[in-house]
Amino acid sequence: MSDQDDALPELSRTLGLVRVIEMNVEGRARLEYRAGQHMCHSGGVVQGGFVTGWIDAAMAHAAIAMGGPDIVPMSLELKVSFFAPARPGLVIAEGWVERRGRSTCFFEGRLLDATGRVLAKASSTLMLASRGRVEQASAAALPA
Repeated sequence: MSDQDDALPELSRTLGLVRVIEMNVEGRARLEYRAGQHMCHSGGVVQGGFVTGWIDAAMAHAAIAMGGPDIVPMSLELKVSFFAPARPGLVIAEGWVERRGRSTCFFEGRLLDATGRVLAKASSTLMLASRGRVEQASAAALPA
C-alpha cells in the first residue's frame, strides 16, 4: 500500500480503487479498480456486489462531476445486468448521465475488463441532494 492509498476514503480502498481516470462536467466518469482474489466466490468469480459497487461508484462520480462537490448522489433505484464474470485483475467502471432533471437524474454505467469486454451494465435513478442537508440530517440522527 502506498501513501496515496492511505489518502483514499475507506470505501474506495475496500472497493479496490486504483485511480479515477476521468471526471468531466458533462456528467461522465471512468474509474479503475483492482479486483482481488479476496473479492471472489467459487471459481474465482468476483462477487456481484463488488461489480455493482464499482458501477454505482462510477455513476456517483459522474453525478458529482456534473453537479459539483456540494451535491450528494442518493440512489433511488439501481438495476444491474451481468453479462460475463469479472475475474481478479484490473477493471474499468464507467458512468454517465443519460437524462438530467433538476434534482432527479438518470444514469447509466458499465464495467469493462482489461481488454474492453463489457462484463456488466447498469442503470440508476439518482437524487442530487444538497451536501449540507444530508450532513445535517446525519448529525441529527446520531444518538446524543
